[in-house]
Amino acid sequence: MTRGVFERQTGHEQVVFCHDAATGLKAIIGIYSTALGPALGGTRFYPYASEADALTDVLNLSRGMAYKNALAGLPLGGGKAVIIGDPRLLKTDDLLRAYGRFVESLGGRYITACDVGTYVGDMDVIGEETRFVTGRSPQHGGSGDSSVMTAYGVYQGMRASAEFLWGSASLRGRSVGVAGVGKVGTLLVGHLLSEGASVTVTDVSEEAVARVKHAHPEVTVVPDATALIACGIDVYAPCALGGALNDETVPVLTAKIVCGAANNQLAHDGIEDVLAERGILYAPDYLVNAGGVVMVEDELHGFDFERTKRKVSRIFETTKEVFTLAAAEGVPAAKAADRIAERRMADAVRSGGSGFWPRAAELASH
Repeated sequence: MTRGVFERQTGHEQVVFCHDAATGLKAIIGIYSTALGPALGGTRFYPYASEADALTDVLNLSRGMAYKNALAGLPLGGGKAVIIGDPRLLKTDDLLRAYGRFVESLGGRYITACDVGTYVGDMDVIGEETRFVTGRSPQHGGSGDSSVMTAYGVYQGMRASAEFLWGSASLRGRSVGVAGVGKVGTLLVGHLLSEGASVTVTDVSEEAVARVKHAHPEVTVVPDATALIACGIDVYAPCALGGALNDETVPVLTAKIVCGAANNQLAHDGIEDVLAERGILYAPDYLVNAGGVVMVEDELHGFDFERTKRKVSRIFETTKEVFTLAAAEGVPAAKAADRIAERRMADAVRSGGSGFWPRAAELASH
């Protein structure tokens, strides 16, 4: 029997089920916290096997967004939404508009953006029905593709990791393995090569590998992630699916630093302890991949690329702050990052409660 939201005791403020029979829309919006401001997080369009699986995903993702936004120092809470179904078959403008009306009905408690299965053009359509949407195209006042800043933030986190472990932020001469060369992974490869690192890549998509090899002939290609983690790299950058750090990969990992763009890299609780025991420095994924959410948050003020880049550059200092706290408190970096995020949310509640209402009023006036 599937447990409900209250039985799970997840700590969420609100979970909304949205159904529009005319378009076939079935969506769930999860709001974990509005202590720091409106809950911002993307909309995932995915063919879940069951409603229970969709609920589990939205609960986990919305909690993760609350921690990501808090750790990034943004005046935002955390939320996420899922639309159940295959976007290739179900996605229509009418469905997206119906979804936009549900987002608008929350009055600014939740602000949406892109995620798996949704794109900039979809946000433009959703924006026809709601003010509370980011990740729109530049033609509609948006910031466009957030992968640019996601990759830049991971790069800054990697530089901070290198400085903490080796005493220099330079990656020149270091070997980096990038697992997953989609948009973010490919941009990360460019940053690394520009600094003089040697890069080895892998991806399940032969087309993706071919594109990277065409743009950067100097990269080395290996057939899979198993080969990548065993090839003597200094830094491992998981940039594909979650669960990359698991009971099979961590014991044979040769890299001394793990820093990548993929969400939910730790397959289960306790893997962070194994990494620490092996002397592997792990830069928490939701810390270093926050560049995208920093970018769409800036869009709420009228997007400015250089201002956004300065904000994303702060990931360098925040990463070092996390490592310093971890060392001082004798815990893995993943636990230290959680503690910083939790303290920021708790401090916001103690200092006067939810930051949602003033920010919602500000956004609605735009």
